[in-house]
Amino acid sequence: MSIVTDSSPTSRQGGDPAGRYESVVGIEVHVELKTESKIFCGCSTAFGARPNTQVCPVCLGHPGVLPVLNRRVVEYAMRAALALGCRIEPVSQFARKNYFYPDLPKGYQITQFERSFAYDGALEIEADLGPRRVRIARINIEEEAAKSFHVDEDGGDGYSLIDFNRGGVPLIEIVSRPDIRSPEEARVYLTKLRNVILYTGVSDCRMQEGSFRFDVNVSIRPRGSEELGNLVEVKNLNSFRAAARAIEHEIERQAAVLASGGRVVRETRAWDENRGSTASMRSKEESNDYRYFPEPDLVLLRVDEQWKARVAAEMPVLPDQRKGQLIRDFGLTEYTAGVIVADLAMAAYFDRTVELLAGVSRAGVSDVGVPAQAVTAANWITGDLARLANAAGMGFDELPVSPELLADLLSLLGSGKVSGKMAKELLEEVWTSRRPASELAKEKGLEQVSDEQALAAVVARVLAENAEAVESYRAGKDRALGYLVGQVMRATRGRANPSLANRLVSEALSSSKQTT
Repeated sequence: MSIVTDSSPTSRQGGDPAGRYESVVGIEVHVELKTESKIFCGCSTAFGARPNTQVCPVCLGHPGVLPVLNRRVVEYAMRAALALGCRIEPVSQFARKNYFYPDLPKGYQITQFERSFAYDGALEIEADLGPRRVRIARINIEEEAAKSFHVDEDGGDGYSLIDFNRGGVPLIEIVSRPDIRSPEEARVYLTKLRNVILYTGVSDCRMQEGSFRFDVNVSIRPRGSEELGNLVEVKNLNSFRAAARAIEHEIERQAAVLASGGRVVRETRAWDENRGSTASMRSKEESNDYRYFPEPDLVLLRVDEQWKARVAAEMPVLPDQRKGQLIRDFGLTEYTAGVIVADLAMAAYFDRTVELLAGVSRAGVSDVGVPAQAVTAANWITGDLARLANAAGMGFDELPVSPELLADLLSLLGSGKVSGKMAKELLEEVWTSRRPASELAKEKGLEQVSDEQALAAVVARVLAENAEAVESYRAGKDRALGYLVGQVMRATRGRANPSLANRLVSEALSSSKQTT
């Protein structure tokens, strides 16, 4: 049987038009923990420092030095494991993973192998194939490698530089079981996993800085078969979209290989974002290629029940719990609550805005109840404000409209001082000027007229000036009501409270009708 390994147009044309194969995907995620110091030494983990300024003999692998485990690393790993429902082992062990790359100063990486830190967790997701439980096989604690920079020179092969600042930064490796069945499921799994980790507070998960990275393992098998196909690992993925596209490409490529009579080779491939395809890097290593053996310079890691209980007591509310609270406490729809909890910065923004609106309500400035204000805030945050943020490419932790400014605007809306249309216009002005809507409304004369006596006088004048429309209404032409309300809005330059204007015009016309 021939072996076909290269990427070809056949795969893009759909290697499995009959849907004979089922995809099987597992994902390995590496999460940098945001401790202040590295895993085995006291060097800083701050991102962005000058190259090779946050190093010492320990993280540079000098002879004769010994690692000392950072206690906070263990507690952060514990918190992530608890959030994913994993069983934390009372005794785990570090191991040496031997391989020789320039960014690995010791010639080995300290990680875990036969005795991992935690096992058997799960993450519930819902994607294109419906609800699914993606099992977490294990979580390992390990050290980060240094970072290589490749410089190409005109007319030459170029050269590489190494920044050892990142070497020794603490990681957790989260390995899923091969439970994912589609590219969309992979995207949803990664999105939710990142969100859960963000909520635990153990990592900033900034993909652009490399603190949340992942490789996907893709294979296909005949539909209905229990036997796994040959696994292909795909690296160089820098976004959730890239992961989904790479998996889709690999499914098609592997199906095309099998359809042509070939055999899928177990290998590591790199994703090329520009070409939208993968390319072979090397054959896939087996565990025995790394010559794992127990790390002799570190004792067994023991986690007793008391330590675990202390960490569990400090666990924050996680996304699924928070979503339930928003639905239960504030009456948000499942969709809106899901949008809010899916972005930790947006969730914090919402919480602060509702807290401020509750203070306004208690002070008697607004007579709208807090749950109703929370629904209004949620709709504005996930609607108009999210639109402005997306257009500006900003996160909710960097918006020019602070929660204080949004609460000020919404309190004007809730108290009837501005209409919904005016509020939307004011939001744009607040975004640009960073000034309170209450100031802008007064300055521009935009405050809504809600004084019943003042508005009644305007209504009387409008009816007197539009006798023909009044007669039409008396003759049974109800459309005249809308015209007259429009004239009241025009007379007040759009500042009249629409519902109050409608009521006053209706009452005046009814009174006029009865008198006649």
